[in-house]
Amino acid sequence: MTTEVQWSQLQRDPKSVAALADEGDVRVRRRDGADLLLTREDRVQSASEGSVSAARALRNVLAHLPHDVAAKALLDEFPWVDVLPDNEKAEFVADFARAFQASAELGEWSVLAQTVREWRSTAAIHADPVLAAQLTGPVDDDFGPVPAPTES
Repeated sequence: MTTEVQWSQLQRDPKSVAALADEGDVRVRRRDGADLLLTREDRVQSASEGSVSAARALRNVLAHLPHDVAAKALLDEFPWVDVLPDNEKAEFVADFARAFQASAELGEWSVLAQTVREWRSTAAIHADPVLAAQLTGPVDDDFGPVPAPTES
């Protein structure tokens, strides 16, 4: 359960807000910026350990399933997997499992989000046969000289 307080309440009475944080998460509402979330460190540590365990278990389950079965299991959440060629479905399952575990261990879920975003883009290419042919066909044209890199 998350309790909400205003920034001014945190400033006026930090002890009562800390007591609320002992009971659960506290969302601190601010008018001039994004809300803050106060969480006790011991709860974060427990959640982190649990997510790493879950990630390892999922990775092992996906590794022991035939790739077509694992891909079907992920279809409910990612229906676009169905348009991937069979060999790429297997790659997606392996990449998803590795990214899930890496995200859990790092506590940084953007790793998994990026993997899913990239595979969704790959599926979009496969869904458009004309685009897929253009991107997978040979390049016969000379596109001219490559400009020198610019300094940042």
